[in-house]
Amino acid sequence: MSQTTPTGSKTFKRTVAALAIVAAIGAGGAVAVKQSSAVAAGTPVATVTAPPSANAGAPAAVAAPSISLPDFSVVAAQNGPAVVNIDVRGTTKASYDGQGQGRAEAFGDDPFMEFFRRFQGQNPRGGQRDVPTHGMGSGFIISADGIILTNAHVVRDAREVTVKLTDRREFRAKVLGSDPKTDVAVLKIDAKNLPVVPLAKTDNLKVGEWVLAIGSPYGLDNTVTAGVVSAKGRSLPDDAYVPFIQTDVAVNPGNSGGPLFNTRGEVVGINSQIYSQTGGYQGLSFAIPIEVATTIANQIVSTGKVEHAKLGVTVQEVGQDIADSFKLATPEGALIANVERGGPADKAGLKAGDVVRSMNGKKVVSSIDLPAMVGLIKPGSTVKLEVWRQGKLIALDAKLGNLSDKVAAVAATSDRAEQASSRLGLSLRPLDPNERRESGIANGLLIEDAGGAAQSAGVQPGDVLLSVNGYAVSNIDQVRQVVGKSGKSVALLIQRGGDTIFIPVRLG
Repeated sequence: MSQTTPTGSKTFKRTVAALAIVAAIGAGGAVAVKQSSAVAAGTPVATVTAPPSANAGAPAAVAAPSISLPDFSVVAAQNGPAVVNIDVRGTTKASYDGQGQGRAEAFGDDPFMEFFRRFQGQNPRGGQRDVPTHGMGSGFIISADGIILTNAHVVRDAREVTVKLTDRREFRAKVLGSDPKTDVAVLKIDAKNLPVVPLAKTDNLKVGEWVLAIGSPYGLDNTVTAGVVSAKGRSLPDDAYVPFIQTDVAVNPGNSGGPLFNTRGEVVGINSQIYSQTGGYQGLSFAIPIEVATTIANQIVSTGKVEHAKLGVTVQEVGQDIADSFKLATPEGALIANVERGGPADKAGLKAGDVVRSMNGKKVVSSIDLPAMVGLIKPGSTVKLEVWRQGKLIALDAKLGNLSDKVAAVAATSDRAEQASSRLGLSLRPLDPNERRESGIANGLLIEDAGGAAQSAGVQPGDVLLSVNGYAVSNIDQVRQVVGKSGKSVALLIQRGGDTIFIPVRLG
């Protein structure tokens, strides 16, 4: 997270959550510029030795490889000057009750607190006041003429941004643009012949590979920390557009927007978030892949804004139960739970229950892969989808829309229903005319009671059953027919309130 405190506060306050929370730490955007190659930084070399054997005819035993630790001093020395400290001044809102008591910790022990309390006490209804804030983050230079990448959350609501270089020079920076969806921002300072960092391709990044971060945790400029890549393609809550790089590199408040380097001195990502119970480093940190950042930054530099494409679907993860129900060899892909009426997916022929296995030849392994791929493509582009539908693969072409377009209402279709399915443990009946009108669902079976396997899976009375294993059902015979042909589990498409979700039910 970026480190932010109110102006005048004598103490830095951190919110401590009872449960683990994902906290932003900061990162930035990037433009594609030609970079010179970095000096190798002591890439480890594995050696294999075989001990002498008393039996010349027996196979020689092979010792475990010895691996030397990398030397990051070259990377730090060469690229440290291109990493900057970002100082942000802005304002935030603070609320007060009718008794003049502050309801925002932002004030801390500010000496003007009592003045604001007394002034606000004149208003029995309470209200809000603008409170000056001061935040810090990191960034890195990607163009010698002063283009800098950082996180969008570092410069959010900024009134004044100052960039400090390692040679102690300071510049007022202009925010060229930012994209909250990917947490990427681009700054510009008026300077020439600045040091720059080389950019890598994260496709070549491997789990277990050594990486290091350079940034300004707690305002400590050019701090170097190192670790390994823990995972790639991580999804985080409310971050559907970024397949994060997970590392165990120590990052803390103020590291936001700083670069993540490989051992060759190339930037592979932007340090952006941490997973923490206290607000400090606990062994899990996340970086935005540099290709995502450069894609966004190129749009910002060329047009001053960012546009994301949309397919018009809601997706779910494909677990083993779903894979068994749909007869998939592996639990991979993005399960379509909902299709926006009149949207790009609807026009392309996608249906709820389809499993997208690849897009433009690139494999979709996890459900987050699909929105991340779509969000970085130019609106209006046509993509080729490989879809698993009712036991076979089909190919579809979809012309992507613009995410800023208004989302249409979604409705499900079917016909009528009767009553029970003992194997599932459901009691079903048709929707009456009033229920159809109020819910907007033309067809579906109302679940009056759920027991047995369905109840254990999370099906609730009041849900509306729309399909089983991707087949729309309009009566009890259709439900029995599909369930009778199923193996270990079935996937029920359920309408619950305004949402549609797939619920896998393991059969007895």
